[in-house]
Amino acid sequence: FPMATTDPHVLALAAQITESREQDIPVLLLKLKGILSSPSLGCEESNKIKQDIYDYGLTQYCLLVLKQDHSQLHGAWATAAQLAEILSHCCVGLEVKEDPEGFYEKFLLSAIDSLLVLGKRLQARFIRAIKDKEKQDFLHWFRIVTDAICWLFGGHIRLAACVLQNDRFLQLLITDDVETAIIMMSVLHNILRINSSVLLQVEEETLHSVLDELVYKLSSTTNPAVGSAATKLLLFVAKFCKQLVHLLTARYKGLKGLLCKQWTGKGFDRELNQLLDLLYLEQSNGKGEMQKQHQAACIIQAAWRGFQTRKRLKKLPQAVITLQRSFRAKREQELKHLTKQKEDEALKLQMQLQRQRAMRLFHERQLALLEVVHASQVNKYMEEMEDKSALTIQRFWRGYRARRTFHRQKQSLKEYKAAIIIQRAACKFLEKRRRRRPLSPWKEPKGLTDEQRLALQQKVDDYIKLHPASQMSEEASKELHMQAQAKLAQFLLRSRLDQRAVQRREALLAQVNTDVELLMNAPGLAETTEKDLGAFMSRSIPVATKARQTHNTMLQYARWPWWKKLGHEFMEDDVIPDDTINTELETLFIGGRK
Repeated sequence: FPMATTDPHVLALAAQITESREQDIPVLLLKLKGILSSPSLGCEESNKIKQDIYDYGLTQYCLLVLKQDHSQLHGAWATAAQLAEILSHCCVGLEVKEDPEGFYEKFLLSAIDSLLVLGKRLQARFIRAIKDKEKQDFLHWFRIVTDAICWLFGGHIRLAACVLQNDRFLQLLITDDVETAIIMMSVLHNILRINSSVLLQVEEETLHSVLDELVYKLSSTTNPAVGSAATKLLLFVAKFCKQLVHLLTARYKGLKGLLCKQWTGKGFDRELNQLLDLLYLEQSNGKGEMQKQHQAACIIQAAWRGFQTRKRLKKLPQAVITLQRSFRAKREQELKHLTKQKEDEALKLQMQLQRQRAMRLFHERQLALLEVVHASQVNKYMEEMEDKSALTIQRFWRGYRARRTFHRQKQSLKEYKAAIIIQRAACKFLEKRRRRRPLSPWKEPKGLTDEQRLALQQKVDDYIKLHPASQMSEEASKELHMQAQAKLAQFLLRSRLDQRAVQRREALLAQVNTDVELLMNAPGLAETTEKDLGAFMSRSIPVATKARQTHNTMLQYARWPWWKKLGHEFMEDDVIPDDTINTELETLFIGGRK
């Protein structure tokens, strides 16, 4: 660089930054603000100083410092905001003659991105701040950064579209905080003021996101400042981008009603009325087009309905015949149903009358027979009638059960017969195919070769050597046989003795059971007679007594009527069932055996 034409202040600052530590560089870069804002500088001198600052890399230093952690800088966020302002002032009015496209694509786009990142961090700190002093400071620094962004894309118009398409700009715009939202909408207004057709240059998704956020702010808040800023933005869009008016009316159907109901009388009625007039004008133009389309659709529908009507009139006679036929068939079916219903009711009534008549005749016959039969034969007659009635009931029940079982087994019987038929057909088919198949010629089995036979014999010999057979002499075999016979005889003798002991124990238990029952049924000592004494002194008397009791029990059970023998639910408490009789007979002690 030619030293004679370089500003001495810039040269001294560049030398000082080169010799300083890294943590002192941000504070030194703040001196650029005083150099740029010197009142003695004209327009050409100011641009020359900006060129020197860029040539000595001081502008690149500012950008690098902004990319660092701002909380670690000396002066923290205030220093970062001032450096952002210095960076934007250094870039506006700067004309790079060598590689201008590289300056734009590499340096300016990176600067815009760094400023948006700084703005996003300041916005987040402002929202999280609690103290009023902190909130005011962060809001002041946030406003400085946004002004730097506006100054930067104001000097380089091509950056307006890049700012609008940047995701961080949309993140800054999409916020519920009132103060930062108003500032971001003012930034958007500056973008549209500098380049009114920028919305037509960005992608459709970005355009929809911006418009969605503006309409959302109108619908979600009641703050007049936010509503005024959003309304002015929409009005600016509608005025300078006529193509977007149709998008507003088509995409947001209830926008006109929202503006009329919620924002009328809020202090910006002039802008609101202008926006509504533009929307209604677009709607009226759209209505004219829609009216033409509606008329064309009505003509097409009228022609189609006339064609359908003429076609239906041609088929009308056949339709009338079909309708009459279906009506007569339905009426005939209803008449049949009513006739059948009346016949069923008459049959039911007739069956009821016959049943009542039969019951009355039966009762009359019963009374007449009771008058004829002798009084002593009435019980016998009643028992015979009960037996006949029971037989009749049983006969009907068995018939019903047999018919029900037959109907249940009918389907399985059909399946069984069908399976037999299928199996028979399959067997016949297989037999025919077996007969048609030619007999394969007999093949002699392959024999072993000499080598295989020798190898197999060698394996057998090796196995016999490894597992020799155990041999026993004749004397040892006889001795082992005699020992087995002796042990078998001892076992048989022991088992016979054990069997006799078991029989004796069972006999003693039976005797004890008989004595216990006699003692339990014996009378008290005051009522004891010689006859009762003999029952305990003789062994035959208890047996005879027990036999007599069992005999009486069996006779009593034999005299039960038939309806008492159908099941245990008909037994009375004083009647002994069969298992009780069997138990008594099994425990009876007779002659020392059970």
